Amino acid sequence: MKLDILVFGAHPDDAELGAGGTIAKEVANGKKVGIIDLTRGELGTRGSAEIRDVEAKNSKKILGLQIRENLGFRDGFFINDERHQLEVIKMIRKYKPDIVLCNAVNDRHIDHAKGSELVSHACFLSGLIKIETTLNGNTQDKWRPKLVYHYIQWKNLKPDFAVDISKFINKKTDAILAYSSQFHDPNSEEPETPISSKTFIESVRYRAQDLGRLVGVDYAEGFTVERMMAIDSLDSLI
Repeated sequence: MKLDILVFGAHPDDAELGAGGTIAKEVANGKKVGIIDLTRGELGTRGSAEIRDVEAKNSKKILGLQIRENLGFRDGFFINDERHQLEVIKMIRKYKPDIVLCNAVNDRHIDHAKGSELVSHACFLSGLIKIETTLNGNTQDKWRPKLVYHYIQWKNLKPDFAVDISKFINKKTDAILAYSSQFHDPNSEEPETPISSKTFIESVRYRAQDLGRLVGVDYAEGFTVERMMAIDSLDSLI
């Protein structure tokens, strides 16, 4: 299956938190979108890998994704080396996306920057014909995405562009709240974390609202780019 957009996240819920509104918007626009999670988030303070598996499936339904897979890399300990690059390359060649979205280039969690670099490098290497990969016994053709964008996460990085998600902010929060083990639950006896506070989801909405204010819409998500962007005409911006 060829996808228009393939989104990578170091952990289940990364994609929803960073780009959930954009994903929902692109799906509504008829694009085929999928998510590949690098790890199962097994080192997360709350919940478990098994719970996160179920939550990721629930979020897939909410967002209307074509596929969602998990590469099962070690949470906290995966690295950007040949073994991991080849596994990511297999996914890129399997789904042949035109656009790849991946983790923030710099962030509070060490896996986010590692995941960002790993996927970025794999996107380039996937286009080299002399790197041979097989999947299910079949030799894969080379494929390089046209565009690689990095969504913004915990750190307030300056975006290179913003996507208007005003009509999809509720879908974004619904997809985030599919991970009920990770966010505020007054009945939970598990330890508190930076994202389990009562106000965290409000802060997600506020951040999108504040970025939207800067670009003249109600809500927006920001992304950074790897190369200079071009527009077709001067009036193509909103």
